[in-house]
Amino acid sequence: MQLSSNKEAGRLITPARVGGWSRKRIMKIVHDVVWYTILSFFGLVLALPLIWLVSTSLKTGPQTFLMPPRWIPDPVVWGNYPQAFQAVPFQQYFWNTFQIVIMATLGTLLTSSMAAFAFARLRFPYRGTLFLLVLSTIMLPSIVTLIPTFIVFRQLRWINTLLPLIVPYWLGGSAFFIFLFRQFFMTIPYELDEAARMDGASNYRIYWNILLPLSKPILATVAVFSFINHWNSFFEPLIYLQNPRKWTMAIGLLGFKDLYSTSWNLMMAASTAMILPLLILFFLAQRYFVSGIQMSGIAGR
Repeated sequence: MQLSSNKEAGRLITPARVGGWSRKRIMKIVHDVVWYTILSFFGLVLALPLIWLVSTSLKTGPQTFLMPPRWIPDPVVWGNYPQAFQAVPFQQYFWNTFQIVIMATLGTLLTSSMAAFAFARLRFPYRGTLFLLVLSTIMLPSIVTLIPTFIVFRQLRWINTLLPLIVPYWLGGSAFFIFLFRQFFMTIPYELDEAARMDGASNYRIYWNILLPLSKPILATVAVFSFINHWNSFFEPLIYLQNPRKWTMAIGLLGFKDLYSTSWNLMMAASTAMILPLLILFFLAQRYFVSGIQMSGIAGR
């Protein structure tokens, strides 16, 4: 009799089950379904401009402004892409943009990380004050320094060349990127530096052989940010590049506009081709990108 009562008590304590699933597991599945549904909805809303871009790039000219909008083109005009590439010297614009992006990104990675290494690992007078001064430049709008910078480049005879869009990023990169590198370097134990110095390593060797190999997440993060910034840059190339043969892709999209009309379907085809490298880069570096953002805000020494 006592054994039977113990079994009944055990049944009362055991979680309720439906079809072999516990109530806790069912609640977790419902919770996940609800949250994934909400996130998918907002993700779809944010993706609508991209979907519209791709859809318009495959339409004929008259279909572009149909009301109500037609999301699936009928017919699908794949010929918009080769036609867009032939309408403007797209290959030349791509090559100009590629040169600027690669050289400026390399300069940003090298010089920003070197400056951040000094602020994070070296000890010198007024280090904190100088770092605050560097950070304060983030609050300075670029339009304020536009005229003095243009005068300097004109005196150097760099106008209508790619140099104004490349050389400044080999002289320190960006204050924001210096901040990201510094915060990440401070998460790396300082004992590694001390051990290397005991073995006779210089500051340059510590920077190149110890810190940089451990900084792949932040290197990928800064590379993605810099790549996107230079790839999409419009204002600076518009100011410094006067020869159409030296234009970047962002300026080249203006070639689809004239005084009376705009070939929107061709412009959308060129725009889709322009953002494709950015999407590929982000998906390839997504793991390092997210890790770098998380790690760069942890330490505060």
